[in-house]
Parts: sequence; structure tokens; C-alpha cells
Amino acid sequence: MFKNLIITCFLGLSAVILGAFGAHALKDILTSGQLLSYDTAIRYQMYHVIVLLFVNIFEGFSVKQKNTISYLFFVGILFFSGSIYVIQLTNLTAKSIWFITPLGGLFFIVGWFSMIVIFAKKRVKK
Repeated sequence: MFKNLIITCFLGLSAVILGAFGAHALKDILTSGQLLSYDTAIRYQMYHVIVLLFVNIFEGFSVKQKNTISYLFFVGILFFSGSIYVIQLTNLTAKSIWFITPLGGLFFIVGWFSMIVIFAKKRVKK
């Protein structure tokens, strides 16, 4: 569990650093569309970091459930936000890694769906 929290905190820290970098160092380099895409990556990363903090401190999830949801969101952040960072900060075109971003989104969706199933099962047991 502490491993998940450490990784989550690292992802939160990196979102803040990358956000500040984007707001200050990239505003004169990237187009407004590129900055908007970059900002989307930051927001999705931070949203899922906040959820991961909740998941990993919430007593209602088992260790296995925490690990599963954490894994799904970690990979989602890496693929979704990470691919957007790579596209915006390098010479790689979106065409070369186009499939990675929606794959990350799919990991987010599966993570959220997993939580729905967990909460629904808990509701049925009561």
C-alpha cells in the first residue's frame, strides 16, 4: 500500500512540476493548441492522482483492489498523459504513437469501472 502512495505522490509532484514548466517555459514555444493538449495531460494526471490518494487510504478497498485500481490508473497516466507530453515536447508526430493516448484512456475507463463494480458489490452485501 505504501508503494502505491509513494508512486502516487511522485505522480502528483511531477504533475505540478510539468504544469509549472508548461506555464512558464513552454508558453512561448508551443502553439495555443499544443499548450491546450499539454494542459489536458496535466489535468488528467492530477485528477487521477487525487483519486489514487483516496483509493489507497480508503479502508473500504482490499489491498488487492487498491493494487488493481492503482495499476490501472498508473498505466493510464503513463500512456495517456505521457504520450501527450512526448508528442508536445519532442519531434515525434502524433501519427507515430497515436494509439498510446486512447489506450491510456481505456486504462482510466477500466479503473473507474472497477471502482463502480466494487462499490456496487458492497451495496448489494448490505
